[in-house]
Amino acid sequence: MVNATQDTNSAAALFASLNANAGSTAKASTAADTQDRFLKLLVTQMKNQDPLNPMDNAQVTSQMAQLSTVSGIDKLNATLQALSDSMSANQSMQAASMIGHGILVSGNGIDLVNGHAIGGLDVPQNVDKVNISINDQAGTLVRTIHLGTQPVGMGHWQWDGRNDAGATVVDGSYTFTVNAEQAGKNVGVTGLQFGVVSSVSQGKQGVMLSVGQLDGIAMSQVKQIL
Repeated sequence: MVNATQDTNSAAALFASLNANAGSTAKASTAADTQDRFLKLLVTQMKNQDPLNPMDNAQVTSQMAQLSTVSGIDKLNATLQALSDSMSANQSMQAASMIGHGILVSGNGIDLVNGHAIGGLDVPQNVDKVNISINDQAGTLVRTIHLGTQPVGMGHWQWDGRNDAGATVVDGSYTFTVNAEQAGKNVGVTGLQFGVVSSVSQGKQGVMLSVGQLDGIAMSQVKQIL
């Protein structure tokens, strides 16, 4: 005859194992499979119990409650997965509508095309002086743009492709730095890089944008759409 205490412990251990592995085996088994295995285990356990020391109602109720919990978790996971898939599809559609549009993301690069370039900045507080220093790929200062006072918030600025001497420079990639002051004290201002969205891709980390020379830009990194 099977010892009731040992059988109960074995059943609990097996069920705990099923419960712990529910997440990793979700693709290979369904909630119905889990219920079927559990019910077979429970019936076998009751058939082999000690007639002189049968399982009490509390044990049966407790194990049935555990089954209900596992079933509820399976249903919740399925619902969350469906919701996640729906949100990903909606986000992809929204991102696709951005193709061909210019955006600003954090960065210090600027592309001069046909003698024209756009950059941006994110100002944390009102400032009375902002200077933009543009350098070529060798690090040589090409142009300094004085923007004057700037309010708090995001804004963009333009460069006409000329250096400080007024001569036109060649098209290409440049970098810039932002220096801001308020009452003679430096204020940290974030530079924003401009680019045109050329493509959208769906990856493990969500929807990613290709923006000019930048690739793998997340939607959350977009500061402004121009």
